[in-house]
Amino acid sequence: MWKSITNTNCLSSKTVYLQKFNEMSEKITPYNDTSRSKKEQVTEMFDTISGNYDGLNRVISLGIDIKWRKRLVSLIAKAKPQRILDVATGTGDLAINLAETGASEIIGLDISSGMLEIGKKKVSIKKLDSTITMVQGDSEALPYEDNYFDAITVAFGVRNFENLEKGLSEIFRVLKPGGIFAVLETSVPTKPPYKQGYNFYTTKILPVIGRLFSKDRSAYAYLSESAAAFPYGEAFNNILKKIGFINIEDLPQTFGVSTIYKATK
Repeated sequence: MWKSITNTNCLSSKTVYLQKFNEMSEKITPYNDTSRSKKEQVTEMFDTISGNYDGLNRVISLGIDIKWRKRLVSLIAKAKPQRILDVATGTGDLAINLAETGASEIIGLDISSGMLEIGKKKVSIKKLDSTITMVQGDSEALPYEDNYFDAITVAFGVRNFENLEKGLSEIFRVLKPGGIFAVLETSVPTKPPYKQGYNFYTTKILPVIGRLFSKDRSAYAYLSESAAAFPYGEAFNNILKKIGFINIEDLPQTFGVSTIYKATK
């Protein structure tokens, strides 16, 4: 009896937390334009910065993001998937890396046509056109049938979902039972001096770099703000549990600057 009540209260608190995050997430937008949805603003932002997105990301992360993606790919490779979906694929870096798993079909999906155009060129240069398909689509309304993919990945994209629960529920729907879901996302270091250094870098340095190298002055201020607001670690684990995922693990990277989450359906 007590266990049942405790579980119900726990589920209720997770639901309230997720509702609050969704409300906050919708308010954190690139252009603070209340006449347009977050989804519309995020699409415009990535279309605008697509030309220098890759280079600027290497500068901002000091190239460490390459190592993080490789670690995520190694987790996926252990499951030996044949059909993979990379949600919020951007310019396709992770989709291209996932070719190392030996999968026969990889779909990179993104809402930004500008990012996808660059991704398509990169795929062609790598001669991976027969394996990787770049598709424009909405992560919160995936154009695939239930239980379709062996593995699904998202790298630095879930914080841009307009409704986190809806996006994760769609991912859960199209993932096969027993399939693997892996997320690479920014997080916040909790131990000093990394915590203080991270806060200084993301609030003071990152927006300046964005203004210097990007023609969209709002973009990297938004990316910094959305990263700081995103629920990381146990908070994100609890959201995955609410959606229905099991065997959830979080693996902090580089002192907690980012985290890889792994779960199954």
